[in-house]
Amino acid sequence: MFAKRWSSFRSSFRWLQSATLGVVLASAAAASDGTPVHKTQRYDAKAGAGGARTMVLAPDGVVKSVVTDFARYDSFIKQFKSAKIVGKVGDKTDVYLQVPIMHGAVKIWGIVRFDPIKPSGNDQVITGTLIKGNVKRLDATWRIHKVDEQNTELRLELSIVPSMPVPDFVILDELRYAADKAVSGTRDEAERRALAH
Repeated sequence: MFAKRWSSFRSSFRWLQSATLGVVLASAAAASDGTPVHKTQRYDAKAGAGGARTMVLAPDGVVKSVVTDFARYDSFIKQFKSAKIVGKVGDKTDVYLQVPIMHGAVKIWGIVRFDPIKPSGNDQVITGTLIKGNVKRLDATWRIHKVDEQNTELRLELSIVPSMPVPDFVILDELRYAADKAVSGTRDEAERRALAH
């Protein structure tokens, strides 16, 4: 009888140890300043498009201000090697973007025309379409979803059709990676700005 109780106690104790370790590891998944470290989730958006999503610990207004800060994309989205506003057409903004892919072996550049923010269901959407560049197509769609007053879900879907023959799976992997870096960088910048105010 004692042996059974002792065995049961040891099993319960081991479970408690595992649970406690899980809590400790979860708590350790925070930056040194105490802010949580959150990951992005990559996904296939539609045919030929890669996407990523993340939660942002900032109000949706702050997230919008970062997403539309086109001229500074290259300062907080490390995947972009160059970004600058080159013109305006009514309420649309033309932005020159340069993005290296395939470990820098290929440099994609284009002038992308971004529409102003538009509501779409429960989201605020910003779309960009290629006007000119060294690829056949480059589309970007940002989706900003207000979760509550202090939390926002951010998504980005990218679609590129290169001028050169590149396998679809290579392009799709690059698009998911680029979308991941873009939403991560935008999230970090939005959270930094939210803390500064």
